[in-house]
This record gives sequence, structure tokens and C-alpha cells, in this order.
Amino acid sequence: MHFFPSRNITIYMAKLFFVRSFAVLAMLVLILMTLDLLGESGKILSVPGNDQGDVLRYVSMRAPQIIARFLPFSVLLGTLIAFATLSQNSEVIAMKAAGLSAHQILAPMFVASLAVASLSFTFNDLVVAPNTARLKVWQAEDYGPVPVDTGVKTNVWVREGQDLIQAGTVTGAGAATRLGNVSLYLRANGSLRQVIKASEARYTGNAWVLVNATSFDVATTEEKKFPTLTVGQNITPDRFNYIKVDGDSLGFFPLMGAIQDLKAAGRRTDNLEGILWHKLSGPLSTLLMPLLGAVAAFGLARSGALFLRAVIGMALGFAYFVADNFALAMGNLGAYPPWIAAWGPFLLFLLIGETVLVRTEE
Repeated sequence: MHFFPSRNITIYMAKLFFVRSFAVLAMLVLILMTLDLLGESGKILSVPGNDQGDVLRYVSMRAPQIIARFLPFSVLLGTLIAFATLSQNSEVIAMKAAGLSAHQILAPMFVASLAVASLSFTFNDLVVAPNTARLKVWQAEDYGPVPVDTGVKTNVWVREGQDLIQAGTVTGAGAATRLGNVSLYLRANGSLRQVIKASEARYTGNAWVLVNATSFDVATTEEKKFPTLTVGQNITPDRFNYIKVDGDSLGFFPLMGAIQDLKAAGRRTDNLEGILWHKLSGPLSTLLMPLLGAVAAFGLARSGALFLRAVIGMALGFAYFVADNFALAMGNLGAYPPWIAAWGPFLLFLLIGETVLVRTEE
């Protein structure tokens, strides 16, 4: 009836998990950041005016990405090291002899991994996403000076029912939004029936006023001119705010808002929805690592083949990462629904890990 072992064992197991996982993470980040700098530092310093400070600036933006990407790997390796140590010292045998089940032995690590998942989610939202956005802008300029963002968007399309709206330029925000070189393509039953062009469109609070508008009727080939014309009563300015949304550069809640705006604009969001849900399933993958690595502590081999059990645990963990990346790729191609692409591998390997643990130890 007691899911957790004694207080001392709980603290001891959680401490083993934390120390080894973050020690492996620090080692991986140090090695991978060094290898990354071997290729990128030359590009940064080749730009006139760049110096060591710009290299450190790159490290400050790149390191959070490496931490976020390799945290689950670090948790897997840290878990295997902790379980191998416990198994080698016969501590698992002692705990089982004291009446603890396999799930009770793993319980402290589950709680510790949940804390790591919460920390990872917060870190991704507050640190990784903003730095990713800044780094992509800097890399787009080949590590040169980043131009000031004027806030002007170009060639924006919005869909309202069957009708299409194209704005050559979009400036301002909210009620102050202004559209330039506007074209409206009004359709009925899939066929174009009318084209309206205007030099400018202003938002009046509940509709858009077109200035110097020209209307062309496709059926009659009749053309009319209007000094002003009111259209688009159901179209809000925020639907013109997004041209291309980079899911990796936005936190969970900003990305959710962007997806809602894109849906309202009639744009496809399956790829972004997969990224959105993976922002939850990705950090939660740390919960699977104690379960998948448990074979190193218990395992099928009773002959003391510790190395073989550790290899099996590592293979299960890396199989999850392969399946996770494959599912995301299928989601990007539209072959998988977004929620399956994000949660399918997590649920599959949760069932695999539980099945192995229950059939071999419980």
C-alpha cells in the first residue's frame, strides 16, 4: 500500500538520480559546445568587427539549445549509471529482500524525473525559445550586424470562408493596422466571381475601409471604381500578424496563441500543433528513462551480466528517441495527426517499459 520506500532510501535514490544525470549533462554540453565552436567560431570571427565577445554571445545562445536537446539523453545515461552502481553493490537485492517491489524502488526516481521535466519545460519556455529566435536572426545575417526590425510585413494572405485576401504590406498593430496594395478574391462554389483591388485598407473597429478601390466582376467583365469601400466585417487585424511562425522560437503559450490566429486566418497548422504538443511530451520523456533503464537494475539476466543489462537499457532508451524523431518527421509530412506524432512514442514506450518490468519483476 505504500508506494514509496523509507524516507532515507527515497532521498538516497533521488540524489543518485540528480547527481549522475546532471553530471552527464554537464559533460555532454562541454564536449558538444566545444565541437560546435570548432566550426562556428571561424565564421563568427571572419566578420569584420566581431571579436571574442561575439563568440561568447554565440555560446550564450547556443548552449541552451544543446542543454534542451540532450537533457533526456543525460537522464537516460545518468539512470543507467545509477542502476549499474546499485546492482553492482547488491543494493537492489538488499531492497528487494527488505520487501520492496520494483515499482517502489523506482518511485523516488519517477518523482525526481518529474521535477526534471518541470524544470526542463520552464527552461525551454523562458530561455531556449527566446535564444533560439535571436540566434536564427543572427545566423540569417551570417553573424553580421542585425538590422533593426521595422515591423513591416509583406505579401500576407488571409482566408475568409472561400474568399482570399492579399496584402502587399502590413504595418502597425491592433486598431492601427494598415494594409497596402490590397487584393480581394471573392469566390462562390470554388469559382472566382469578383476581384477588388485597393491602394490602402484601414481598420475601423468592426470592418475595413478600402481607399481608391476598383471592383472587377468576372461574369460581366464590368469594372467599377469607388473612393472608399467597406468590406471584411468579420476579419480582425490580428489575422494579418503572422507570415511564418517558427514553433521552436516561441514558448508554449505564445505558440498556442499563434496557432489559434493562423487557424482563424484559414492556414494549415498541423506542423505547429505537433511542435506544440511535443513541448509537453519532450520534457515528460524524462519520466520514461527510469522505466526503460530499469533493466540495468533488475533485468532478465540473473547471472550478473551487468554490462549486457546496461546495453539493453541503453538500446531501449535510444529506440525511444529514434521513434520520437520519426513520429515528428511523419507529423511534419502530414502522415500522422499532431497528437499521435507528439504522444505516440511516449505512450508506446511507457507500455513497453511497464510490460517488461511487470512480467519480469512483479
